[in-house]
Amino acid sequence: MKNAWMTYDETKIKEVMNLSDDYMAFLSKGKTERKCVSLILEEAKKHGYKDINEIIKNKESLKPQDKVYMNMMNKSVALMHIGNRPIEEGMNILGAHIDSPRLDLKQNPLYEDGEIAYFDTHYYGGVKKYQWVTIPLAIYGVVCLKDGSTIEIEVGDKEEDPVFVISDLLVHLSADQMQKKASEVIEGENLNVTVGSIPLNEEEKEPVKANILKLLKNKYGFEEEDFISAELEVVPSGKARSCGFDESMILGYGHDDRICAYTSLRAQLEAIDLERTGVCLLVDKEEVGSNGATGMKSKFFENFVAEVMNAMNCYNELALKRAFINSDMLSSDVSAAHDPIYASVSSPRNQAEFGKGLVFNKYTGSRGKSGCNDANAEYLAQLRAVMDKDNVIYQTSELGKVDQGGGGTIAFILANYGMQVIDCGIALHNMHAPFELASKADIYEAKKGYAAFLKYNKQ
Repeated sequence: MKNAWMTYDETKIKEVMNLSDDYMAFLSKGKTERKCVSLILEEAKKHGYKDINEIIKNKESLKPQDKVYMNMMNKSVALMHIGNRPIEEGMNILGAHIDSPRLDLKQNPLYEDGEIAYFDTHYYGGVKKYQWVTIPLAIYGVVCLKDGSTIEIEVGDKEEDPVFVISDLLVHLSADQMQKKASEVIEGENLNVTVGSIPLNEEEKEPVKANILKLLKNKYGFEEEDFISAELEVVPSGKARSCGFDESMILGYGHDDRICAYTSLRAQLEAIDLERTGVCLLVDKEEVGSNGATGMKSKFFENFVAEVMNAMNCYNELALKRAFINSDMLSSDVSAAHDPIYASVSSPRNQAEFGKGLVFNKYTGSRGKSGCNDANAEYLAQLRAVMDKDNVIYQTSELGKVDQGGGGTIAFILANYGMQVIDCGIALHNMHAPFELASKADIYEAKKGYAAFLKYNKQ
């Protein structure tokens, strides 16, 4: 495997850095799935994408080279660029997820103890709990009121904003704590966010809590009972930043899997005059099993394709089924990059490395390939040809040593339709940590690879 940096001239390096700058701006703003959807749709509309619901409402027709999107509850998005060939002959689908591990506020989160106010949280996705203490945190989300209005909350990332924190036990008194297993050092029920300590003078019972409620009412306009219909997420505070003296990497929150989502989005938006219909699926709930209305197991994508075909006057149940079974997909999710400091968990000769390009995982799963989508060799051969034609630098990988564990993606869900699917994406250090690390060269090669795939005119 060749290092991508060794193949770049000054012009290419400038392209790599420009793409990375754009991505860092997206990552810094899109810290929740709702924020991602907002940013995605803003860009999609600039590139001529129209809302499928408006198409349906106005009884409009669609034709080849039209661009449409479906917004699923402000948490998932499907983008479609209709190709010249009938949709029944299949689509080229890019799929990634835009949710990331985090802490969610419980529905009754605010309490006071020892004259300190806290938010009670529930962790979302696979996290090492001890990584979330003592770091600056921000709070993003929405509070939905009974009158139908929605209040957006974003606090902790602007320079003038306060931040929040989860406390840890001081080292001077942690003799017992330091004897615990890493999974037990910080308990889930102790991931409580410190939010205030000033008591309200006129309040005798829980005066600090009362003061926080007063501030929330005055600044944001909601009461304690409104937490019941709120979705508030606690995420690391701070922007994505270049990392290393050579600025070759990006350190930021949410690479998993917004790094694949963004590169897929860019490829989709920049595509022109497609032969096969190109689709970009950016979905929610992958970190918790892809269930729910906005997860990949939902029927929203199937319904979206049906509506598009109907607007093209080519819908019937058999045609829809053929469209799916004839499709090809890149299930784009991050992979584990070899870390020399923790080399013992890497799979010898089968581990992704920084700077070696787009990663193809023939299978993910756990241990004996449990829960995996095992891509067909024939499909891999086709993809090799596609990538080589556009000089995309790529590598193959497993997640790590077989006995160490494993992971999954949305690949198997789309494969259930009978289409060709493979996992591919970008390798990371610190996956699922508050701040993950990625190579800028790999981001560039991924975007190139996704663009090449969308142009692929399967015969």
